[in-house]
Amino acid sequence: MHLFSPLTFLLGVLALISYKVLSSIREKRRQSAEAARRGCGPCPILPKQDLLGITQFRESIRATRAERGPKYVVEKMDAMGKNIHTVQVRVLDYDLNVTRDPENARACFSSQSNDFDIGVHRTQSWKPLLGVGIFTSQGEAWKHSRALVRPQFTTQQISDLDLAERHTRDLTNKIVAGADGWTETMQLQPLFYNFALDTVTEFLYGYSVHAQNPNARAALPTVRGMDEPNLLELGVNFDQGKRWIEERGAFYKWYWLISSKDFDHRCREIHKLVDWFVQCRLQGGDKQKDPELADGKKKFILLNELAKETQNPLELRNESLSLLFAGRDTAGALLGWVFYFLARNERVFNKLRTLVLEQFGSSPTSEITFAQLKACTYITHVINEVFRVAAVIPLNERVAVRDTTLPRGGGPDGSQPIFIPKGRQVLIATYAMQHRADIWGDDVEDFVPERWEGRKVGFEFIPFGAGPRSCLGQQFSHTETSYVIVRFCQRFDRIENMEEPGPIRLCHAIENRSGSGVQVRLHEAAR
Repeated sequence: MHLFSPLTFLLGVLALISYKVLSSIREKRRQSAEAARRGCGPCPILPKQDLLGITQFRESIRATRAERGPKYVVEKMDAMGKNIHTVQVRVLDYDLNVTRDPENARACFSSQSNDFDIGVHRTQSWKPLLGVGIFTSQGEAWKHSRALVRPQFTTQQISDLDLAERHTRDLTNKIVAGADGWTETMQLQPLFYNFALDTVTEFLYGYSVHAQNPNARAALPTVRGMDEPNLLELGVNFDQGKRWIEERGAFYKWYWLISSKDFDHRCREIHKLVDWFVQCRLQGGDKQKDPELADGKKKFILLNELAKETQNPLELRNESLSLLFAGRDTAGALLGWVFYFLARNERVFNKLRTLVLEQFGSSPTSEITFAQLKACTYITHVINEVFRVAAVIPLNERVAVRDTTLPRGGGPDGSQPIFIPKGRQVLIATYAMQHRADIWGDDVEDFVPERWEGRKVGFEFIPFGAGPRSCLGQQFSHTETSYVIVRFCQRFDRIENMEEPGPIRLCHAIENRSGSGVQVRLHEAAR
């Protein structure tokens, strides 16, 4: 005799479906009553093309793969109305909200930050690569990570420009001009990612991987019980691993469906390298502490500072790997976009170069100070405009940790608060927010650094996030980017775009880089 007949199975399935439907109805009624109690208005709902929003989900994935994902968000919201800046979206079996409203961004990141945190699904999507650290932890665990890492990003540490000078020199040495002063058509983007990787590995571990110039790479120190890691594919492993966690994140609660042996391999190789540095520090003891530079100054190594606070090898790996991940990708993408736009805006490049020569001199070996970089406001305006137009981080997210509200988006004119139930994901569309003509003007799609003159910005411009979870490395990234800009302007007097005409390609895999790279030729200034 069968214990479960087909009829019994069918009745069980029907009972489960009925329970889910009734639970959903009860929850919707509860949410409606709570929204009314809090004085919330209804949020516009993105029209569905099918029952579960599967078509919409597929469209967003296709847009990302076609390198236009951030634009897709703008188009979908604009199609509902130019004055609609917060919407509710049904995806598979859950709802989320998307907002390009600065006041809602303020609530998520700052004024109501106790009501929001990163989501558990993001944590689980990223954990295989980054472990539990400052980018993936929540609550008290995150506070612990922040307390470990934050003291290392003092002005004193990020204002030491010897590091930037050495690796900028390796970068510019890769650019060779012919007899007529012009370089061949070249792709700058890989050089910028190598620069960022070389810089951040030395800052974190005291050892540059010299992706730009492998011949300059020192022999790796011996670590007992470990095979030597593979440095040659570090950049590729980062790129591929990052694409996997981006795809996993796009599936949200269904992230576990996206996995592969390739992803596992990328994670293992990256962990092997970072574990090497960690064990080198732990096994070396006092010999690895505070090495001196040629001028007698102490060399800052972030891992050494972390090791003064914890000797847990997994904690040291996770925290330093998070910073390696962010430092390489964000800075590399930012530099690429800077020169992408300079090559397409001759007026801006000429004005920038004139100011650089006035303030720093024309010699690419002249001394540059941190104070000089801070004082050159037009460099800051150029960088800000790059962040605005290209949005290196085009999307951020928070999840409600309790029933709460967002201050705007509800009612007929969007001026009422909207109800956000516990567990609801909110996507803060920074690219879309930075492309609102009502905030930035009718020339919102144009690259105009002058728009930043005298401008005081709030939550309409948050390229590094905001509030307690804002990026700790933003000043470090800004400093090294400014340094490279100065050295390029000193050495080259012209830059020409060599890419075929076409729409901008937004290659979005956590950070947003130029999908077509940075194809240019440069003219060396006469000496």
